[in-house]
Amino acid sequence: MATTNISVGSQVWVEDSEKAWIDAEVLEIDGNKVKARTSTGKVAVSLISNVHAKDTDAQPGGVDDMTKLAYLHEPGLLHNLASRYELDEIYTYTGNILIAVNPFAKLPHLYDVHMMEQYRGAPLGELSPHVFAVADSAYRAMVNENRSQSILVSGESGAGKTETTKLIMQYLAYMGGRAATDGRTVEQQVLESNPLLEAFGNAKTVRNDNSSRFGKFVEIQFDRSGRISGAAVRTYLLERSRVVQVSDPERNYHCFYQLCASPEDVERYKLGEAHTFHYLNQSNCYELNGVNSSREYTKTRRAMEIVGISPDEQEAIFRVVASILHLGNIEFVPGKETDSSKPKDEKANFHLQVAADLLKCDAKGLQDSLCTRIITTRDESIKVSLDPTSATVNRDTLAKTIYSRLFDWLVEKVNKSIGQDPDSTTLVGVLDIYGFESFKTNR
Repeated sequence: MATTNISVGSQVWVEDSEKAWIDAEVLEIDGNKVKARTSTGKVAVSLISNVHAKDTDAQPGGVDDMTKLAYLHEPGLLHNLASRYELDEIYTYTGNILIAVNPFAKLPHLYDVHMMEQYRGAPLGELSPHVFAVADSAYRAMVNENRSQSILVSGESGAGKTETTKLIMQYLAYMGGRAATDGRTVEQQVLESNPLLEAFGNAKTVRNDNSSRFGKFVEIQFDRSGRISGAAVRTYLLERSRVVQVSDPERNYHCFYQLCASPEDVERYKLGEAHTFHYLNQSNCYELNGVNSSREYTKTRRAMEIVGISPDEQEAIFRVVASILHLGNIEFVPGKETDSSKPKDEKANFHLQVAADLLKCDAKGLQDSLCTRIITTRDESIKVSLDPTSATVNRDTLAKTIYSRLFDWLVEKVNKSIGQDPDSTTLVGVLDIYGFESFKTNR
């Protein structure tokens, strides 16, 4: 334990409300409490278990592999990352794990062909830490051992996971000979599907305006000679709850706002502005800085064309998206019978009818499916009325289920457009996993 090295006069790290950790000098130790003067001149009193020894011999610019640090505790790791970040070194190893700190800036010189050539065949750790080194290591292991490999990309929203995944695919395409299908490389086909998956699977969170709210496993398939022969996108854990429940200042999925910004389709699907829909107006955020929803809608349509979604299928997709918005505006009040419910008023009936028309089903049948449930016994089926609260839960469940199935269908279309290699025996899988945000309350 680092605490065994602490005595009066020791250089240590103590907790700080602003910087998380701050360096200090121990003034006094009283039982399990430590009094220390921080580098800002303040005196802090901490439990000895929350005080960590500082390496006074640490290199000013940090180390490129944190297994070299004298102390592997939180403040030591964070200080090393911060020291490297100040020198524009955004990558650091911890053994064979690569830690990336988002520079929030374009660094094209780090990812050009010259840089890929440098890392080609270089053993992991021989050159400066880099995402290409990890990708090369996976590719080499796959070729040399004839075994599939996986790369896990994890982190908080806005950390740069999706961009890192793209860079890994870029390197694998460079190493895999950029095998082309119909004039477009597999890498291009995967990347061209991104706008479509982002429109339906990404949303604004507190920390990121374009956060993936689903997990994505991209399989890059190779033939026996190590050339890319196919690919597939596997998705999982779509955040279905976001469809019906949004916390301020976050937003629902991008596709809803894009559709509401399309003058032509607003009229076609009897929509209004985003703030008129319950599934969107639970938050006061409707626009994103520097983003034009109408233009993004055009880009989404273009992405659909690229992956082979026909005009009729596109129309059906946005008909379903519009129906979900209308479903959310169907409010319920008590019906004539005990514990029964019905649409609240003419406005609710309007949205019920439009939702039914868009889903191409009977409005009365849709109302019954929301306001009742069927209990099946051994001898018969009994229709039971639902109160307004239960009907609302039914409505939200239907909306989430429809959206989830639409998303799955879109992914299937993406995979058909990319093309999988049924004869491939090896692949490199890149897992882009979300969900590591830390909040006081997690809904």
